[in-house]
Amino acid sequence: MGHLEAEFTSEPFHGEGAPPEHAVQARAAAEEAGLSTDFGPLGTSVRGEEDALLDALPAIARAALDGGATRLTLRLQQPGAAVEPDGSETGSVLDSMVRLVEAELGTRLSDLDRSGKQRAVRLLDERGAFQLRRSVAAVAELLGVTRFTVYNYLNRD
Repeated sequence: MGHLEAEFTSEPFHGEGAPPEHAVQARAAAEEAGLSTDFGPLGTSVRGEEDALLDALPAIARAALDGGATRLTLRLQQPGAAVEPDGSETGSVLDSMVRLVEAELGTRLSDLDRSGKQRAVRLLDERGAFQLRRSVAAVAELLGVTRFTVYNYLNRD
């Protein structure tokens, strides 16, 4: 029996302050299952025996939803299995860039006002995000704007 790592985020996310109840409840469910947890501002990482972690996922999801989550995003991987930015994992590379920008700005892209969204696009552009295939559409969806709007933000000086 091997080990697994999981990372999950629950939304809505409100930036600074106390963590939302849905995140607290999801972490508690993971801890009750005997998993090691690392609770952070942008998500929770859990580690444990493969069977224990997989068996705990329904309870974690239920706890987050019962706590008011409107979305739960989950990533599973074998311990130490890093995603290499070689182009084969474009979504993962872009996701990492987005997480870094959200951490820098202190909130999710969808919660930003117009000037914040423009700044996020500038930061992503500086990091090369828009060199990735289909990244404009993905970022537009995360921002809650159209692709046309993202292109307009990119064309601003």
